[in-house]
Amino acid sequence: MPYFVATYQYTADTDTRDTVRPTHREWLGDLGETLVISGPTDADGAFLVFEAADAQAVRTVLEEDPFALQGGIIAETTVVGWTPVLGRLRDSF
Repeated sequence: MPYFVATYQYTADTDTRDTVRPTHREWLGDLGETLVISGPTDADGAFLVFEAADAQAVRTVLEEDPFALQGGIIAETTVVGWTPVLGRLRDSF
């Protein structure tokens, strides 16, 4: 299955983000093998790598993120296909 990188850019509402974060992380943990890895960035956002059939499948999953449903704190989301080619983790993919 192909890989997709999703990025989040958060709004400035850190109070809501802090409140919803435990539910968001629990939801991420329940995604099983679909989610390859994720984590916050130092640019007030997040980087998430998925293995999915297509970009729309990833967007559909992201619509269920508690950050989107409960907080409305995601200002922007992008989803792009990704092909791992080189690097020390290449064989992990």
